[in-house]
Amino acid sequence: MILEIAKSIGVALSLWVVASVIVLAAALAPAHAVTVEMLNKDADGNKMVYSQEIVEIAVGESVTWVPTSKGHNVEIIAAPEGFDIPKKSKNGKEVTIEFTTPGIYYYWCTPHKGMGMIGLVVVGDDVSNAASIAKAKAMGKSKKKLKKLLAELG
Repeated sequence: MILEIAKSIGVALSLWVVASVIVLAAALAPAHAVTVEMLNKDADGNKMVYSQEIVEIAVGESVTWVPTSKGHNVEIIAAPEGFDIPKKSKNGKEVTIEFTTPGIYYYWCTPHKGMGMIGLVVVGDDVSNAASIAKAKAMGKSKKKLKKLLAELG
C-alpha cells in the first residue's frame, strides 16, 4: 500500500513538473514579431518602400525591420503619448522595436522620406491618435502617402 501511494505521488509530481515547464516556457517565449523588409524596389516596381506599409500587432509585440540593401533605416516620427521614441536606426542595420503602448506609430526611412518610404504600426487596434499622426511632418511623396495610409485605417 505504501508503495502504491509513493507511485501515485511520483506520477502526480511528474505531471506537475511537466505542466510547470510548459507554463514557464510559454511565459518566457518572445512575443509575436513581424518582419518588415526595407526595399529599393518591391515586386510591383514601387521604389523605396517597406514590404508592409501598415503593420497591425498586439500590445507587447515587436516589429523587426530588415534591410535588403544598404542605405535604409527606421526613424519613428510620431507615436502615442507615453511611448519613449527610440533613436533612429543606423543605415543598413536590422532593428527590432517592441511596442508596449496602444496606438498608431508613424515612421520613415530618413534618407528616402521624400520619396514616400514611410509606414505605420497600429498597436492593439487603437487608432485614437490618428489626428495627431495626420498632423505629423511629412515631406515630398510622404504627404500624400500618409493621408492614404491613414484613410485605409478608417
